[in-house]
Amino acid sequence: MKKKLALSTQIFIALLLAIVAGIALTGNPAIATGYIKPFGTIFLNLIRWIVCPLVFFSIMAGVVSMRDIRKVGVIGGSTIVYYLCTTACAVAIGLLFANLFKGIFPVLSTSGLSYEPSATSVNFMDTLVGIFPSNFFKPFVDANMLQIIVASLFIGFALILIHDGKEADFKAVITVNDICMKAMEMILKLSPIGVFCLLCPVVAENGPAVLGSLAKVLLVAYLCYIIHAVVVYSATVKAMGGLSPIKFFKGMLPAIIMAFSSASSVGTLPLNMECAQKLGADKEVTSFVLPLGATINMDGTAIYQGVCSVFIACCYGINLTLPQMLTIVLTATLASIGTAGVPGAGMVMLAMVLQSVGLPVEGIALVAGVDRIFDMGRTVVNITGDTSCAIVVSELQRRRNAKKART
Repeated sequence: MKKKLALSTQIFIALLLAIVAGIALTGNPAIATGYIKPFGTIFLNLIRWIVCPLVFFSIMAGVVSMRDIRKVGVIGGSTIVYYLCTTACAVAIGLLFANLFKGIFPVLSTSGLSYEPSATSVNFMDTLVGIFPSNFFKPFVDANMLQIIVASLFIGFALILIHDGKEADFKAVITVNDICMKAMEMILKLSPIGVFCLLCPVVAENGPAVLGSLAKVLLVAYLCYIIHAVVVYSATVKAMGGLSPIKFFKGMLPAIIMAFSSASSVGTLPLNMECAQKLGADKEVTSFVLPLGATINMDGTAIYQGVCSVFIACCYGINLTLPQMLTIVLTATLASIGTAGVPGAGMVMLAMVLQSVGLPVEGIALVAGVDRIFDMGRTVVNITGDTSCAIVVSELQRRRNAKKART
């Protein structure tokens, strides 16, 4: 009997085939976009269809399984602190390496730029109001993850309070969550096809020429992505999560390939949850931490802010001062939460960061053409950071429980 290839191996083979097919179709990208890309879109549509109910019932099931609202608060607090700290590290790494290598950046012409980013007026108070739903069904229709998370928390808390901590009938929530998980598993079996159909058109449309004069900027950004993932995440999962970095990245490979191909943190969420649990993260933690991280944790995007801010400043002949760089670190860290749920969040965040230090927002046009290439790498960093948090928070929770048992 032939041994079936592991899903990660199938996805990796699909990735390689997509690159080969994309290069072969570079001269005629219409075939890739017209006949291959639609199947990738179908795959993404299926994931988007299951993600909203999956997040809603997964978080609710995680909350009721804890049986204690204070425990949810402790896990939530640890998660937010971890995300803010790693995001600050990410943007600092982006600024550091961008300044080290800014001598190799091309100085592109800024004349005639007229780029109008959407939703640049987003601020923290608007986001604060926007995370509370005014209609039960609208968050699902709009796929507004923050509102879905808030709604699931309220209903989960209500279930705990109604049952007054007794071992009671949470079976309905758990059963529906299991149904969503099973539907997710069925969709994930199509991942190799989805990866091929999503990545092939990107390669075919852009080809080697997409890099052009921005190759060095992309190279620096990807160098920062790798350094942040290898150094920061390896250190945290080893020191705080008790997990070997090699085992961590090996276990994350299927989700990493999926994130790179789809450039969607939310789209990768189902596969990421599966990888996190196989790596030893508690189910009740992953069901809470990963949906939240897919919405607000943007380490890769923060690196992108740092690199692009320095590059755009160079094109305008501006040297960023230390106070300006500290402002970028602070703004990008807070903006990672402040722009959650906004379409094209990377561009919106970059607009906010540029405005915070007085750089022309029109400079976004310099990098907009290759944003998809930036996005593929930063999505990988984003979802890897989410899983590292789930592993760390799970281990911290185990230590708290062990300490409580001893006392």
